[in-house]
Formats: sequence, C-alpha cells, structure tokens
Amino acid sequence: MQTSVRIGGNKDTQLGLALRMANRHGLITGATGTGKTVTLQVIAEGFARAGVPVFMADVKGDLSGIAKGGEPKDKIQQRVKQLNLTDYSQRAYPSIFWDLYGKRGHPIRATISDMGPMLLANLLELNDTQSGVLYATFKIADDQGLLLLDMKDLKSMLGWIADNSKSLQKDYGNLTSTSIAAIQRKLLVLEQQGADQFFGEPQVALADLMQSDFSGNGVISILDATTLMTQPRLYAMFLLWLIAELFEQLPEVGDPDKPKLAFFFDEAHLLFDDAPKALVDKIEQVVRLIRSKGVGVYFITQSPLDIPQDILGQLGNRVQHALRAFTPKDQKAVKAAADTFRSNPKLDTAKVISELGVGEALVSVLDNDGRPTPVERVLICPPESRIGPLTDEERSEHLSRSPLRSKYDQILDRESAYESLKKRAEAKETVLPPEKSEPAQTEKRSPGRPRESAMEALAKSAARAIGSQLGRQIVRGILGSILGKRR
Repeated sequence: MQTSVRIGGNKDTQLGLALRMANRHGLITGATGTGKTVTLQVIAEGFARAGVPVFMADVKGDLSGIAKGGEPKDKIQQRVKQLNLTDYSQRAYPSIFWDLYGKRGHPIRATISDMGPMLLANLLELNDTQSGVLYATFKIADDQGLLLLDMKDLKSMLGWIADNSKSLQKDYGNLTSTSIAAIQRKLLVLEQQGADQFFGEPQVALADLMQSDFSGNGVISILDATTLMTQPRLYAMFLLWLIAELFEQLPEVGDPDKPKLAFFFDEAHLLFDDAPKALVDKIEQVVRLIRSKGVGVYFITQSPLDIPQDILGQLGNRVQHALRAFTPKDQKAVKAAADTFRSNPKLDTAKVISELGVGEALVSVLDNDGRPTPVERVLICPPESRIGPLTDEERSEHLSRSPLRSKYDQILDRESAYESLKKRAEAKETVLPPEKSEPAQTEKRSPGRPRESAMEALAKSAARAIGSQLGRQIVRGILGSILGKRR
C-alpha cells in the first residue's frame, strides 16, 4: 500500500511526502525556469497513483501532457538511474480538461448566488458603499424569492432595485442610483472580458472533480488557464470560490490516511495582490480549516514572500527551487525562503538556494508525527507522463472521449430573476384597450351564432395568455427536472 508521494532524492536518501500529512498543505517556490512545473507534475502523479484526485491550474499550458505517456530521453533515463527508481515506468494519467471559456476543456461554471457578494465585490473592485449595495441586492433577491444564476439575472435585479429604491429604502437602507450605476458599469466591463461565460448553469459538481478511474487511480482535473490568466482577478476569485465550496460541502474527516483531494494553486500571488484584509482573512480561515475536510492545498509561486505570513505558517510541506540574489529584494527573498526551513547542520540553506540547478530543490516535509524534517538538497524525480503540452489534435481527441461531455457542454438557462422580473414588468404594463364605437356596417356572423360581447372576448384573450404562460412554466419545469436542479 502506497504511503507517500515520491518527490526526489540524493546519494544518501529518497524523500517522499507522507500521504497522511498531505492535507497539511504545501508550497512550491522558485524563480522562473527552475523546474516548479515539473515538480508540480511529479507530485500530482504521485497523488493520482495513490488514488487521490487532483485539481490543478495549468497557467502556461504545459501540464496537459500528463494525459500522455512520457517519451524515453537520455536525461530522463540518467535521472532514473541516479535515483535508482526501480519501479519507474512511463505512462499516461487519467485526466479531465476544464476551461472557464469552454474552448480547451469542458466549461466550468458557478452561479452568481453561489459566488456570493463578498467574492463578487472583490472581483468587481467595489468600494465599501458599492459593496453594501451588492450585499443588499443578494438579500432582496432572497426575500423576493428570485434566483441569481447568471449575469443577466444580476443586471435585471439591479435595474429593478433602482426603479423601486424608494419603497425598498425602509427595509434595506439607502440604495443610491449612483452606486447601482457604478456596479452596472463594472458588470459590463466584466462581461466584455468573458466572465459571463463563467456565471450560469450547469454548475460544476464537486463529485466530478473528485473521481477515481476503474484502476483506482485518482483522476487529475486540469483547468486550462492560458486565456484566464489575462484576467488575473477572475482567475483568483474562481479558485478561491472552488476552495470555499469544498470547505462548505465536504464532511469533516479529521486526518485521513490520504487526502480526499489535492488542490494546486499556480501563480498563487495573484490571490493576494491588492486583496482587502477581509478577503485575506477569509482565505486564511479556509486554508486553516479545510485540512479537516481531507483537502490539501498547494501554492506555487516564485517566493515565499508572495504568501501572507499567517497563511505561510499553515503550509507544512515545502519544495524550494533556485532563487537568484541579484538585488536587495532578491536577497531578502532568499533569506526569507531559507528561514522557512528546519535547519540542517550539513547545509548552508541560504547559500544553497542560490546554487541550485534546474531540477534540483531544497525539500522539507512533515513526518508521520507532523514534525518538519530537516531540509535536504535533492534531485527531483522525472515525471512518468509527457513533459510539455498536448497538441491541439490530441486535446480535441481527449475531449471527444470525455465522460462529462454531455453533462457540461450545453448551457442550462432555467427560469430565474431575469425571467421573473420581466414577467412582473409585462404584467404592470398591460392595460385594457380603449372602448371602440360600434362600426357603421353590420358585422358579418355565421347564421345562428350570437354576437360575442366585449367581456366574453376579453375573457377568452386572458385565458389564451394564461394558458400560454402556464405552458411555458410547465415546459421549463420539465426541463429543469430532466437537466438538473440548483442545489
């Protein structure tokens, strides 16, 4: 039975991450080009072999190769021999591709309601007053029984609040047209950036991110973030929302023999850049508590200084690639990185960090008692899957065989706030037509059929309208039950 995830080794020892301590989180740091992506790939493979599902963001597009077996190369064979990896075999790993924009993977969506006002306010960069109006919007929607699923729902809700601000003021405070207009403008910008494709249904089911294949290997979910990275705030908010969903939905399991899910957050500094303190506090709380749900969160960034101290202290497993000390700021980062490790009398940690080659790293992990091991200088193991991305043809073929294709590739647009408010507006605008005088000519009627009174005509017209409206509701109800309900 596998008890650890292999990371690397040296002439004296091999180092692995204990599975029962993998939910104590981790950190992979190092300068660009020093091997962080390959290290991430190696650790993800180790989790998958142990039956642990993995979710990771692919920022550069390089990680898609995990779905194909590696290729025999001299450098890889040399590293295998150096580390005496007797069980090494090049192989593909079960993978599912995701993409917020639905181009290079299955669309991955969340509803406006589940994103919530706190994350959405940060995504829109709202001030305190505007954030208060947004919180009130969610509260009013709940009180009115209106679902906020996609962008048009939220825009319709804001428009309705603007039209009814005076009557709402008593219960919800001052909802100024200036603040509402500011939120609407920022939603428009967000929509032009493609975020409207993220908000909606079907919302991703966490169970689909936590699967194993028929051989017991954990399935690796890869979020293609090559386009998403052009919108770093949306990238950070999505991944934070996903962690929060895991925290809210998964049961408490304490410290299991292996984690339920390993979550890798590349370019982690984007989560904290310009984030308000309330949001950073929320992230710290989730990271601190989610380990009891059996989830290990691994941050990948250039320097430990990119991570707030309170969160850095929660990350028990550390892999440090090379950092170059060219400037005073670089020297500070090197010292900070060295200070995060448990010292080893055999190593000058700060000096070694600047000397590491590509594919080398300093590693300290938690032992079975939860204590950090002394830092070791190791060669990182080679991955068993392909180093580098899939071709477009290979990706398309992989997506065509995905078992989730029919579940997520079609948008579900059920009745929500937009449709409900539209009906209210239509009902309010409906007025009786003015009474017309009797025409001069005699109306032609079929023999024996009495003249239809104005009241009878109006009743029939109303019946037809009600029947049509009920028909639409019934159809939507049937489709909702077939295609899935909001949780």
